[in-house]
Amino acid sequence: MKNNELPDNYVTALRIPWLTSIYDPIVRWTTRESRVKGELIDKAKLGADMTVLDLASGTGTLAIIIKRKFPDVDVVGVDGDPRILQIAKAKSESANVKIEFDQGLATQLPYADSSYDRVFSTLFFHHLGHSDKARAFAEIFGVLKPGGQLHVADWGKPTNFLMRLLFYPIQWLDGFANTKDNVEGQLPNIIQHSGFNDVQIDKQFSTVFGTLTLYRALKDE
Repeated sequence: MKNNELPDNYVTALRIPWLTSIYDPIVRWTTRESRVKGELIDKAKLGADMTVLDLASGTGTLAIIIKRKFPDVDVVGVDGDPRILQIAKAKSESANVKIEFDQGLATQLPYADSSYDRVFSTLFFHHLGHSDKARAFAEIFGVLKPGGQLHVADWGKPTNFLMRLLFYPIQWLDGFANTKDNVEGQLPNIIQHSGFNDVQIDKQFSTVFGTLTLYRALKDE
């Protein structure tokens, strides 16, 4: 991908570009961010000298939390949006943590096979159509080391009628076609079809925009 060049179907954070500047407070106030990301990290069982990729790293919040909690872990963030990458780089400098942020697409990751022990992604896959979801999970499978793990937090199948109603604004914002797999609970199937084993739902959270779900999957050794 040429620098700063994005596909026509690329969906920025919150879809509308000018909302990027207020992305952090919106996510913090509506998704129980601290609890969700804390549990996502805890499930990954990170250790010294591991390599971690934060896919669709956005403004860098998750990458910064990981690096602060595990200083000996090598953390890389990748995102397609050059504007949000600048925000992430500024945040990491302000937090005084060393994180590499690269521009790249989930469907064509700029990394060699078997590069990472863990791949994380938060609130990203509902931006992608079905075929791009499958391509992205296949790319993740490739860059993970044997025995590596994928940890995802994203919208899942609503746990009740209220959660289904609350999810409609997300579908309106990010597209009904893109969010269809999420609301139908299909992400585990897509992950498994990409080569992963032991695909699990770790936890579900009720939020003001619906059911936020933690997914985990393993690449066999």
